[in-house]
Amino acid sequence: MTIPFSYDQAFSRNIGWLTPQEQTLLRGKRVAIAGAGGVGAVHLLTLARLGVAHFHIADFDHYDIPNFNRQVGAFMSTVGQPKVAVMEHMAKDINPEMDIKVFPQGIDEGNLPAFLDGVDLYVDALDFFAFSARQQVFALCAARAIPATTVAPLGMGAALLNFLPGQMTFEEYFQWGDKPELEKALRFLVGVAPAGLHRPYLVLPETLNLKERRGPSTIMACQLCAGVAATQALKILLKRGKVLAAPHGMQYDAYRDKLVRTWRPWGNRHPLQFLAMAMGRRMMAKLLRQS
Repeated sequence: MTIPFSYDQAFSRNIGWLTPQEQTLLRGKRVAIAGAGGVGAVHLLTLARLGVAHFHIADFDHYDIPNFNRQVGAFMSTVGQPKVAVMEHMAKDINPEMDIKVFPQGIDEGNLPAFLDGVDLYVDALDFFAFSARQQVFALCAARAIPATTVAPLGMGAALLNFLPGQMTFEEYFQWGDKPELEKALRFLVGVAPAGLHRPYLVLPETLNLKERRGPSTIMACQLCAGVAATQALKILLKRGKVLAAPHGMQYDAYRDKLVRTWRPWGNRHPLQFLAMAMGRRMMAKLLRQS
C-alpha cells in the first residue's frame, strides 16, 4: 500500500512553534548550501524537515570511509557515490515535492551567479580550507543583499556568525584580502570562534595537519551546527526574532557546558584578535614543524 505524500501532514508537528501561515512561507523559500559533507548534509535534512522546499546544493566530492564519523549520507552503500546525489535523494525522501538544483562540480567563479540566483538565504557548509570559494560566495551574497550564515563545527560545539545585508560583511570581519592561505586559515578560526571554547580539550593537537588539509571532527558538532543554523534560518526567513549579526557571534560547547556570546567590533582588527592571531601563528608554526 502506497501512502500519498501530504506536505501539510508531513510538517504538521511544526505548527505551534510556527503558525500555518509561517509554514507556508517557509515552503516557498529557497536556500543555497555550498558543501554537502559534515555540516552541509545535515543542514539540508534539518531544513527539509522544517519544511523548506527549494534548495541549491553544491559539492564535487564523493563519499569515502573517513566520512563515516560525521557525515549523515555516508554509509557502506554510498561509498564512491557523489555527495550531492545522495543528499538529493535523502531530502526528496522527506519531501518528494521538493525542488533541488544540484551543482555537482561544486561552486566556482563561473557558476556562482547561478548558484545564488533567486536565493533567500545562503548557509555556508564549505570545507574549512575552501578559502577561495568561501571568499567569493560571501562577497556575492553581500553584493546581492543575500543574508548568509556560517556555523562552524569545532570540537563538540558550534560557533555562529551571521552576515546580514547592510551590516558588516565577511571581508570586513575576517580581513582576508589576498593573504596567504595559512593566514586565512588562522583568521577564519580565530574570527569565527573568538571565545575558543574548544581549544582546552583537543587531546592530540598533532591531528590538525595543515599541510594535508585535515583535522579531527565529531558528529556532535555537525548536529549542533545544524540545529543552530536552521534556527537562524527560521528567524531570518520569517523575519521573526532578534538575529545576531557580525561583529556579534555565539559559541556553544557541549563538552564544556558553556555558551559565550562574542562581540568583536572591527572584526579581526580588534586588539583581542591581534593577540589571538599572534598566539595562533606560534601554534601553527609548531604544528607545521611536527607535520
